[in-house]
Amino acid sequence: MNQVRVPKQRAILDRRALAEAIAGLVEERGADARNAVVDTLRDALGKGREELRRRLEAKPHAGHECVAGHAFLIDQMVRLIHDHVVEHVYPVGNRSEGERLAILAVGGYGRAEMAPHSDVDIAFLTPTRRAPWCEQVIEAMLYLLWDLGLKVGHSSRTPDDMVRMAKEDVTIRTALLEGRYVWGDQPLYDEARRRFWTEVVNGTERQFVAEKLAERNARHKRMGDSRYVVEPNVKDGKGGLRDLQTLYWLGKYIHKVRSAAELVDVGLLTAQEYRSFRRAEGFMLAVRCHLHMITGRAEDRLTFDLQRQVAMRMNFVDRPGKSQVERFMQFYFLQAKRVGSLTGVFLAHIDEQFAQRHARRGLLAGFKARPRSLKGYRVFGGRIGTPHDDWFRKDPVRLIEIFRIAEAEGFEIEPATMRQADRDSRLITAEVRDDPRANGLFLELLSGRNDPETALRWMNEAGVFGRFVPDFGKVNAQMQFDMYHHYTVDEHTIRAIGLLSRIEKGELAEDHPRSTRLIHKLASRRAAYVAVLLHDIAKGRGGDHSVLGEGVARELCPRFGLSENETDLVAWLVRQHLLMSATAFKRDLTDPKTIEDFVAEVQSVERLQHLLILTAVDIRAVGPGTWNSWKRQLLGELYDAAHERLRLGHMRHGRKERVTAKKQAVAELLETGAELVGRHAADFGDPYWIAEPEDIIALNLRQFDAARRDQRELSVHCEVYPSRGATLVSVIAADHPGLFYRIAGGIHLAGANIIDARIHTTRAGWAVDNFLVQDPHGQPFHETAQLDRIETAIGDALANRIELVPRLARRPLPHSRAKAFDVRPRVIVDNKASNRFTVVEVNARDRPALLNRLARALFDNQLVVHSAHITAYGERAADTFYVTDLLGEKVEAAERITAIETALLDAASDRRQAELEAT
Repeated sequence: MNQVRVPKQRAILDRRALAEAIAGLVEERGADARNAVVDTLRDALGKGREELRRRLEAKPHAGHECVAGHAFLIDQMVRLIHDHVVEHVYPVGNRSEGERLAILAVGGYGRAEMAPHSDVDIAFLTPTRRAPWCEQVIEAMLYLLWDLGLKVGHSSRTPDDMVRMAKEDVTIRTALLEGRYVWGDQPLYDEARRRFWTEVVNGTERQFVAEKLAERNARHKRMGDSRYVVEPNVKDGKGGLRDLQTLYWLGKYIHKVRSAAELVDVGLLTAQEYRSFRRAEGFMLAVRCHLHMITGRAEDRLTFDLQRQVAMRMNFVDRPGKSQVERFMQFYFLQAKRVGSLTGVFLAHIDEQFAQRHARRGLLAGFKARPRSLKGYRVFGGRIGTPHDDWFRKDPVRLIEIFRIAEAEGFEIEPATMRQADRDSRLITAEVRDDPRANGLFLELLSGRNDPETALRWMNEAGVFGRFVPDFGKVNAQMQFDMYHHYTVDEHTIRAIGLLSRIEKGELAEDHPRSTRLIHKLASRRAAYVAVLLHDIAKGRGGDHSVLGEGVARELCPRFGLSENETDLVAWLVRQHLLMSATAFKRDLTDPKTIEDFVAEVQSVERLQHLLILTAVDIRAVGPGTWNSWKRQLLGELYDAAHERLRLGHMRHGRKERVTAKKQAVAELLETGAELVGRHAADFGDPYWIAEPEDIIALNLRQFDAARRDQRELSVHCEVYPSRGATLVSVIAADHPGLFYRIAGGIHLAGANIIDARIHTTRAGWAVDNFLVQDPHGQPFHETAQLDRIETAIGDALANRIELVPRLARRPLPHSRAKAFDVRPRVIVDNKASNRFTVVEVNARDRPALLNRLARALFDNQLVVHSAHITAYGERAADTFYVTDLLGEKVEAAERITAIETALLDAASDRRQAELEAT
C-alpha cells in the first residue's frame, strides 16, 4: 500500500548483468538459446529468493521489506523477459501504432506486496484486439514465466475492454484499482489509467463501498466470522490482511489516495491509528511470508502445526504460565483486534462523509435534525456520543457509563467517541477501579437485559474492559493451544455472557430447556453473570486456573458490589466450574456413588442450579458443534438425580422399588409387555434394570427374545436414537473373554466413534451390550448403508474374519494436525468413585484405534469392563472404564494396579501407535 524502498537491490537481482548474460547466450547460440536463457533466469530467481529468505531470517518481523523484495524480484524478472522477447525472439525494426504493449501488475503484486509463493497477477494492455505481434510477445512471455515455475494469473485487454469489464465486475475493478505500471509502453498505460478513473470510478463510489462490504461479510462468514478463531487465515480471516486492504481500497476509490499514509490526510485515520495500521500490517505480512517459506507453497492458514514453527522463527520465547506459541498467538490476536477497531471507525467515517455529501437540498435544506441529550450525552440516529473532546477526562467513570447506557438503550457508539474511549482508556486508574459508582455501572452492564455481549465486546475493542478489570486484560487475546477451544479466552468469555443473556430471554429454550426454566428461579442473577465472567479469568498463569480463579473472584466480587453470600457462591462456581461436565461425561450416572460424591461437593440446590447454567454456556461458547443433545441429556440426568438427592436427602426409591418400577414402565412401552418382561426378567440382574433407560430395555428385550427364538449366536441391531443425538448399537452374543474390545474395534473400522458403552451379561451367559456411536462430525448415522456397514464390521470382528489391530492403526487420525500437540498419556485408577467397581480413567491423544487398544489391555490384565464412557476434547480423549476382576471384585492390590497403569500407558503411547502403523 505504501511503496517500500528495497535496500541492496542488486544483491537480490542485478538486472543489467543478467540482461548482458542473456544477450551473450543469444549471440552465442542463436535460436537454440532458449533453454539456456530459462536456466539462467531460473538460477537468478532462486538466488534472489534465497537472499530474501536470509533477510527475513535476520529480521523476522520485517514483513513490509520482505513482500516488497519479492515484488521487486518479480518486477525485474518480468522486465528481463519482456526485453529478451521483443529484442531477441520477435524483434520489429519499426513498430506500428498497434504494435504497442504495456505490462501492469495487479492485485497483491500491484500493491508491491508479494509473499514468497503468491500468484503473479499481470494484465497486458494492447491498443487493439487483433495485434499479431502483441499476441506473439505475450505468449512467449507467459511460456517463459511458466517455465520458471511461477503461478501466473494473466489477462490481455484493450483500454476499451478494460473499461467495459471493470464496470461489470467489482473483482476486476478492485484488481485494476491497484494496477501498477511495470514495463512497456508508458503512454498506453497512462491512457488506460485516466479512463479507469474517469469512466469507471467516477460516480460509483457508494456502490463500490456496498459491494466490497458485502464481499467482506461473506468472506468473514466463510472463515468463521470471528477474528479470534484459533487457526486463523492470515490473508482472508476476520482481522487479517484482506480487511486492511479493504480499508485501503475504499479510501483509494473514494478519495483517490495513492498510499495508505494519505488516509490520514483525508481524515479517515488519525496519525496514531495509521501507525497501528502499519504495525498490524507489517506483522501479518511477516507471518504470511514465514508460512510460505516453511511450507514451500502459498499457505495462508496459521494451523496448529505451523504456529509453533512461526513462533520460533519470529523469536518468541516461553514465559512463566505461557508457552512460546501462546505468546505469539496472543500478539497475533491483539493485532487482529486492532484491525477490527480500525475497521469500525473507518467505515463509520465513510458513512458520515457520504451522509454529508448527500445532505438535503431545495426547500428542506434549511431543516436539520438536532441531536437530543441523554444524561449529558449526544444521541442522534441511534448512536450515542460525547458532547465534547474532554468529556472522559473530566470524569473517567463515564468510560464505563457510556457502554452501560448503550446496552440499556440499544444504541451504537459513535466512531469518534470510540476513538476517544480508546485514547482515554489510560485514565482508568486504581481510583476509578475502586469507585462504587463505576463498579455499579459495570455490574449493570454485565448483567444487562438487552444485549450485554455486544456492549462488552465494544468495551473490549476500546481497551476499556481490560483497564477496568486488569485480570480480564491479562486473558485478552489469550489463545488456548489445543484443538478443543475455538476462540481466545476473552472472546469465549464474552460469547458465554451473550449465551447466558439469550437463555434468560428464552431464545435458547429448545437447546437448554432446564437452564431456561431455572435461570428465573435464581436468588441472584448477577452472581450468575459474574461467575461466567470469571470462570476462565486465571488461564495462562501457570497453575490450575480453577483454583487461581477462585482467588481472583474473592478479590473482585466485593469490588463489584456483591454481598458476602454472593461472593462465596461465585468463588465456589469458579473453583468447580468443570465439576458437572467431568462427572456427567466421565462417570457412570447410574452408579449411586457417582451421585453421592457429586452432591457432597455441591451441597445446595442453589449451587446446583447455577452450576448447570454455567456448565451449559461454558460448553456452548467453546465453539460450533461442541454442544449437542447427548451432552444435554447427560447433564440433565445428573441434574435431576442430584436435585432429587438434595431435595429429599436420599434417593426417592430404594433399589428393589426402582427395579420394580422400571419393569412396570418397560411393560407399558411394549405391546406384549407383560409377557416379554415376565419371560426374561429373571435373565437380567438388578444392575441392568437400574442402568438402562426404559426405551433401551424395551428394544433389548425384543432383540433378545428374537435372538433366542431363532437360536442366533450373534444379533446386532442399529437405529438412530434422536434424544441422545447418536445411533444406538445393541449387540447380543454369547459372552466370552475379549468380546468388548472386538466389538469396539469393529465399530471403529466402520467409521464410527463410540461415546458411551454399557456392558451386561445375563445369568445364562449372554452378553447384552449397548453402544452409543456418532460419525466423525458428532452426528448420528442415519443411512441404511451406514448402519449395515456397522453390523457387518461387528460380525467380521467377532468371527475373526479381519485383522483388527493393523487395520485400525492405519486408519487416519480424526484430527490430521493432532500431532502438533504434546499429549502425554495419563492413567488414574480410583477405588473411591464407586462402591462396586474400580474406575479407570485414561487421558491420551485421540485416535481411532485407542478404545480398542485400551479395552484389549484391560482384557489382557484379566479385567471385566462393565461400562465405558468416552469423551473427546479436540486432540485429547478421556476414556473412563468401570471394571472388576474376574470374580466381580474391585482391583485393590498395589502391584496389580501398577501393572494395569503400565499396560494402559503403553497401549496409549505414540510409540505403540508408530509400531502398529509400521506392521
